[in-house]
Amino acid sequence: MKILFTGGGTGGHIMPLIAVGREVKAKLPEADFYYIGPKEDCLTMTKENFKTKAILSGKIRSYFSLENVIDVVIKIPISFIQSFFLLSTIKPNLVFSKGGTGSFPVTYCARVLKIPVFIHESDSYPGKSNKLTSKWAKKVFTSFQKTGFFNQNKIIVVGNPIRKEILNGNKEEAKRELSLELGKPVILITGGSQGSSPINEFIISIINLLIEKYQVIHIAGPKKYKLVKIETDALLRGNSSSSNYHLYEFLNQVQLKNALLSCDLVISRAGAGSIFEIASLGKPSILIPLSTSANNHQSQNAYEYAKSGACIVIEQESLTIPYFLGQIENILENSQKMSLSALGFAKPNSAEIIAEEIIKELNSKTV
Repeated sequence: MKILFTGGGTGGHIMPLIAVGREVKAKLPEADFYYIGPKEDCLTMTKENFKTKAILSGKIRSYFSLENVIDVVIKIPISFIQSFFLLSTIKPNLVFSKGGTGSFPVTYCARVLKIPVFIHESDSYPGKSNKLTSKWAKKVFTSFQKTGFFNQNKIIVVGNPIRKEILNGNKEEAKRELSLELGKPVILITGGSQGSSPINEFIISIINLLIEKYQVIHIAGPKKYKLVKIETDALLRGNSSSSNYHLYEFLNQVQLKNALLSCDLVISRAGAGSIFEIASLGKPSILIPLSTSANNHQSQNAYEYAKSGACIVIEQESLTIPYFLGQIENILENSQKMSLSALGFAKPNSAEIIAEEIIKELNSKTV
């Protein structure tokens, strides 16, 4: 039995693939698992014991760029040839796609070769690859109850797959690893897998105010960490509360699960992966959508989640210091109600449900 996974470009595509892959492996350990996608994501999937094959990945941008010419004329045609050859060689029994960079050539070639395709859409409005693939996909899994465009007869609402390991944090480990003082409110701030310059800059501008009352875990992002450290080191010099500020480039899985468990409030972008991890741990949140996200999907995600009462949405251009600090105080005073709302929205078994549907399809082919 061979199962092929595809999709990539961001952590929001790769982490759900890992979550689903782990569940399928647990239920079907004798199967062979393959991944086809961008070269930069192959390393991550190799660590998960997938047999990986890299293809060129291109995309058609909604704005003018010379990269569009290179992608359309060179990368995308080559990616179709690569995908057809690899699928013909591997002969998978099913393709599971998360959408994103490089996934469409794979799913289209699967259609040509009559290989069943399942897709998952994280956002409340789908990306280009999933919109096209949904026309021949056998099943369409969605995160949000209201997801536009898709054929409703194909949809199964499951939430966004999260790694179950993220739910098993330990407060004592957090205290030791993250140098936290238990008993004082903890705020976790993240701008997504790559970090966010606007969020970083805003937090830097109020860091001395924040650490007077709270402990702050700030994930700045791999390419933004050094600049944030230089600025915050200068601002916090001589501040007796500087030990309340904990700056990180990124957190590994163990650190992240402990930080999420220990924090009282999360401030984050509004990617679906972040939302469903926050919800599954019952954490109140302030979501700051990325205004330039494709189809404005982060705002749509955030406001859909906000209907549950689990978060406050603040648009990036509306960030002001008095309002932001006021919202933090209000949320921490009413955190229990928001926590219950978050848990009510969460779907921590999403990956398991998708895995069961994949196995059901595979079994139907062997009967």
